[in-house]
Amino acid sequence: MRGITALVIAIAAAAPGGLPARQGEVPPPAENTLAFDDSAQRMTVPVTIGTTGPFPFIIDTGAERTVISRELAATLGLSPGPDVRMTAMTGTSNVGTVVIPSLNVSNILSQRIEAPALYSINLGAPGMLGIDTLSGHALSIDFETNSMTVRPSTKRKRAPVLNGDIVVRARSVYGQLIVTQAYYKGRRISVIVDTGSSVSMGNSVLRARMRGELKAAQPITLTSVTGDRLTADYTQVTSLDIGGVTFNHLPIAFSDVAPFRRFGLSNEPALLLGMDALRLFRKVEVDFANREVRFALPRGSRPDAF
Repeated sequence: MRGITALVIAIAAAAPGGLPARQGEVPPPAENTLAFDDSAQRMTVPVTIGTTGPFPFIIDTGAERTVISRELAATLGLSPGPDVRMTAMTGTSNVGTVVIPSLNVSNILSQRIEAPALYSINLGAPGMLGIDTLSGHALSIDFETNSMTVRPSTKRKRAPVLNGDIVVRARSVYGQLIVTQAYYKGRRISVIVDTGSSVSMGNSVLRARMRGELKAAQPITLTSVTGDRLTADYTQVTSLDIGGVTFNHLPIAFSDVAPFRRFGLSNEPALLLGMDALRLFRKVEVDFANREVRFALPRGSRPDAF
């Protein structure tokens, strides 16, 4: 169970300021937990709101909506918007929004956005970019240079595979890319690349399929961006194949979290591949326009050596 200590982070218990609490959002926890959105486990991109900024936003390829912190919204004096239904790891609830007049990141210029406003201590950053903003773009995460870029992408013929990169196709559900070129012991599973989670999450159907092969599980507490918490069983999978890459002893937290239901994956084995697994690669690119995910292996490594 090496790696649990490295993933657990202390969350400050100071009460945040900003907008008043709204229905469906839980105030920050007072004890240490493992957050889905620990910014220390991921990287940020500079975002300009209107003419103000830049602010470091986390990119969350597992989230449908772009989110802003209550504190930043209050500082910028953003107008309140309507309540919306939002699906987080721990469930679906009504949350309040604020109106972002325009948002700029890299080559993305988004117009008016009604963004859910959540506590920054639960977000781990001033905001998070969801797939509503990333649609039609490609996200590249370079772990060698510890940098992240977003660029426009247009539909094309399948990209060539260079330098031994692994390129896998995906299907789109509500804009989310679901990779189906993944297997456990030769049987297909569905995988979502989730840059918004510091840990990889599996559902109970996947766990049942792996029964007898898993290491002893250890319970951990997880906190979502809304501040709600759940308990998951944290263990290791002996071997898993995604697009021809074999993951050995991959840590996974098992729980039937809400995104599995949202994307129609409750009744089939499914995995949210978090940043703990993505960091094993040299570079990861998620191309929403072409429904492709590209994995660049570490220099000198083999696909079966992870």
